[in-house]
Amino acid sequence: MQINRPPLQWLSVLMALMLSMMAQADDGLDSLEKRLKDMYPATRIERVQTSEIPALFEVTMGKNTAYTDATGRYFVFGHLFDMKTQRDLTAERMEKQQRIDFGQLPLGDAIKTVRGKGERVLAVFSDPDCPYCKRLEAEIDKLSNVTIYTFPYPLEGLHPEAVDKSIAVWCAPDRARAWSDLLRSGKAPASRKCENPIQRNIQLAQRLGIQGTPTLVSADGRMLPGAAPGDRIEQWLAESRP
Repeated sequence: MQINRPPLQWLSVLMALMLSMMAQADDGLDSLEKRLKDMYPATRIERVQTSEIPALFEVTMGKNTAYTDATGRYFVFGHLFDMKTQRDLTAERMEKQQRIDFGQLPLGDAIKTVRGKGERVLAVFSDPDCPYCKRLEAEIDKLSNVTIYTFPYPLEGLHPEAVDKSIAVWCAPDRARAWSDLLRSGKAPASRKCENPIQRNIQLAQRLGIQGTPTLVSADGRMLPGAAPGDRIEQWLAESRP
């Protein structure tokens, strides 16, 4: 059976039509986003995109997600599920949008510890006087083949001495050893002053939306708050996603 191929000019027309439709869709999203911002000036509308349901658009507003029609008058708040695959599509997109760009972290402002080959990488935002951070250190000890970047992040409102302790650790001859001794045995290094990144770390954590300690950050930007047990951290590291 012979298949007749369309002439090249028809292929060009079809390509032009497809590009035109894509441009119109983008224009429609841009127009809807502008309309929503005009209609709801007090709401921080960050993103408008198509959804899996025709005629419904997904609107991201900070940590909230909703769905609206082309008029922007009616909103549906909740999660969109794909029942065939049993996936929470809204949660998946929100999690991806909230990821941290690990490559943009100022790793020079962190205490670096390498275990084994150090092939796996994670960052930890930790307060030296936080009891949960001390508990996490014991769990991190169970990890192997990992490089850990610890950002001292003292929560001064809760722990008034944490800033001075963080600076003393940073200024110690062996930062990794000083941090380990402080969190595992409570042995604080001698008070020292030097150029340090502690205030930068506080500002960094606040920009990233990290409110509490400890918080782990994976190489693909996912966050794991709290003193998770070692087996949970292992599972979390293995769940690396594109």
